[in-house]
Amino acid sequence: MKKVIVLGAGLVGKAMAIDLAKNFDVTSVDINEQALAEIGSKEIKTLTLDFTHTELLKKAIQPFDLVVGAVPGFMGFKTAKAVIETGKSMVDISFFSEDPFLLDELAKNNNVTIVTDCGVAPGMGNIILGYHNKRMKIHSYECLVGGLPVVREWPFEYKAVFSPIDVIEEYTRPARYIQNSEVVIREALSDTELINFSGVGTLESWNSDGLRSLITTMPNIPNMIEKTLRYPGCVEYLRMLRSIGYFSHEEIEVKGMKIKPIDLTTKLVFPQWKLKPSEEEFTIMRIKIEGEENGKPKKYEYNLLDRTDQISQTPSMARTTGYTCTAVVNLIAGNRFSRKGICPAEFVGEDENNFTFVIDYLKDRGVKYKVE
Repeated sequence: MKKVIVLGAGLVGKAMAIDLAKNFDVTSVDINEQALAEIGSKEIKTLTLDFTHTELLKKAIQPFDLVVGAVPGFMGFKTAKAVIETGKSMVDISFFSEDPFLLDELAKNNNVTIVTDCGVAPGMGNIILGYHNKRMKIHSYECLVGGLPVVREWPFEYKAVFSPIDVIEEYTRPARYIQNSEVVIREALSDTELINFSGVGTLESWNSDGLRSLITTMPNIPNMIEKTLRYPGCVEYLRMLRSIGYFSHEEIEVKGMKIKPIDLTTKLVFPQWKLKPSEEEFTIMRIKIEGEENGKPKKYEYNLLDRTDQISQTPSMARTTGYTCTAVVNLIAGNRFSRKGICPAEFVGEDENNFTFVIDYLKDRGVKYKVE
């Protein structure tokens, strides 16, 4: 049985460790002992480790066949680099801000496969686009995605299943999209639109920097955009906090002490964004692909509406993100995807067998994409 180490035991890391334990010898690693204790599976070994200690991290990784990355984004690039230097392949969901292709040569020299941004979006959206890009001439790609609590609580009407600091990055990082084959850079939280979704109602979309690697790997597609979904009105509170400076990393002086506003914000806001025990949430995603297939106009629309698993109490965002990642772990472990270097998720989707495997893997776990 192959050995897999999961770096990060948050809600998504926990879901991935439990899922992988069905087929692998799994060890979950985190600095938070309480998070490790909450995994609650006798089949999963645990290890307490501070990932910032690079040499200790490399030592911990060494005995394993595969690595899964589920650390906060600000740690992701450095962690991926350490994994590559250890000579191990990795599937990662850490959503780090640095260009992953800066590690491509290092990964190829170490003969390893590093699948980046392998969550729901980016992740599953990339896999779907990668599949169709090999089979048709695509004119436009649009991805709308969000994870939200069922019960709306003022003022944010939002709960964070993955690293909250990465959520704030979405509110501040400039959004890039492709329009008429040109890169357009807009302020995050811009160009809001109200859109109705069956089973949910009206949500508000806004620009976020979700295209990621697609800007580099899909130069042939003239129009691509990804937008984040929230309940209507939420964006106004976020714009207000950002404009005042609550998301700033620049130190300010308060009563003779220097603090970063972002540190105060996270201290105050994160408890409000934490899911309560048994609180339900859902993930919604709509992908539209338009172009030409076999010489004729063709449109594809993928719709996902996934909810918290009531039996296991696994949040939907942990399922939709985590199980995409664990599906690809199974592909690599079975030598079904062996491309070396930095491999964004769209590379995985290019092969029809791998695309079908991921779709079926998710379906078997109740995550179902409806295609029109």
